[in-house]
Amino acid sequence: MITPILPTYARAPVAFERGEGPFIFATDGRRFLDFGAGIAVNALGHAHPHLVAALTAQAAKLWHTSNLYQVPGQQRLAERLVAATFADTVFFCNSGGEALECAIKMARKFHSHNGAPQRYRLITFEGAFHGRTLATIAAGGQKKYLEGFGPKVEGFDQVPFGDLDAVKRAIGPETAGILIEPIQGEGGIRPVAPEKMRALRQLCDEHGLLLVLDEVQSGMGRTGKLFAHELSGVTPDIMAIAKALGGGFPVGACLATERAASGMTAGVHGSTFGGNPLAMAVANAVLDIVLEPSFLPHVNRIANYLKQQLAMVADKHRDVIEEVRGEGLLLGLKCKMPNNLLIDAMRERGLLAIGAGDNVVRILPPLIIDEDHVREAIGILNDACLSLTHRPMKDAAK
Repeated sequence: MITPILPTYARAPVAFERGEGPFIFATDGRRFLDFGAGIAVNALGHAHPHLVAALTAQAAKLWHTSNLYQVPGQQRLAERLVAATFADTVFFCNSGGEALECAIKMARKFHSHNGAPQRYRLITFEGAFHGRTLATIAAGGQKKYLEGFGPKVEGFDQVPFGDLDAVKRAIGPETAGILIEPIQGEGGIRPVAPEKMRALRQLCDEHGLLLVLDEVQSGMGRTGKLFAHELSGVTPDIMAIAKALGGGFPVGACLATERAASGMTAGVHGSTFGGNPLAMAVANAVLDIVLEPSFLPHVNRIANYLKQQLAMVADKHRDVIEEVRGEGLLLGLKCKMPNNLLIDAMRERGLLAIGAGDNVVRILPPLIIDEDHVREAIGILNDACLSLTHRPMKDAAK
C-alpha cells in the first residue's frame, strides 16, 4: 500500500524539530552538527536571528500579491544583485529548477528574438544535475532521472566533463549556448578548471553563443567568492541561482545581461509565487549578511582550515577516503567504500553530510561555522572512519 507521502525519497530514520546555528535537534532530543545544510541551502545556519526577524516582520504585513503588481522587495533585491554581479536584470522564482527553466528559455528566446530561431540547442556535460523538471533532466542527461518519463526533451547535446575538443565538435548551426555548473555538486564535487572555464567563455564569444551557468549550489558565498565563476575570472551571460539565496526559504533567480535578456518581454515568462514579499524579505536579509565585508574572508579562512583537517583525516584513513575535493565550503570526500556507509556512520555519531555521484560524501556546512565546529566535525568523522576500518568485511560490504 502506498504511503500518504509519495515514496520518492529514501529518507534517513531521523526527524528534526528545531535548529540553532550549525546545530539541528531531532524529535528524540539528539543534537547533530549539520554539515549538509539542507543541501547547501541553510548558508547562515538554522534560525539566524536576522532572517527570523525579517520573515516575521514581513509575515505580519503582507505575504502574497502576485506579479500583477509592483513588489518593492523585488526591486530592492534585484538592484542589489545587479550591483554585486555581472547581471543587468533578474527574474525571481521559487527554486533552482525554475531558475534553470528560465535560463534555458532565455537562451533560446535570445536567438529567436535576434532572427535565428533555429539556434535552440544547449551543450551540457556528463555528470551534471540541473533539476527535476522535464527540461532540466534532459539537460542533465542522467539515465536514472530520465527513465520512464517518455521522450527526452529535445535540445541538449551532452559531452564528457572537461572535454573541450568535444565541446568544439558539438557546436553547430543550431547551438544556442553552453550550460555548465562551475562545480558539479550532485555529480561528485567536480570543479571546472579555471582555464577550461575561460576557454568556454572564448568559444561562446567566437561562435555567438551564450554562456549559461548553473550556480544553484555553488553560489552565494559557498566557494569563498560570491559566485564560483569569479574564481576563473569569467562572466556568464545568464546564471541560475537558488538554494542559499533564501537561506532556507524557497527562492530562486535567473540573472542575465541586458543583451541576453533582450527577448524576454512582457508575457513570455512568469510565475505566480515567484518573488513574493515573504521570499524577498528573507533573501534581502541573506544579502545583508553575505555582502558584509568580513563575510567572505571568514568563509575562505574557515574553508582552508576545514580542508586541511579533512586532508589529515583522509591521509590517516586511506582505506576509507581516497580524495578531498572542492572549493571553499563546497567539499567532497571521494570514498573507497560505498559512500552511504560513511554517511550513516557520521550520522550515528551526530554529524550530517550528504551523498553525491562518483561515490562522494558532500561536506556543505553553514558558512557561519567556526574552528570549534570544524574540530567537532573532524573528531566525529575520524571516529566514523575508525568504525568502518575496524568493521568486519562482511558487514562493510552490506
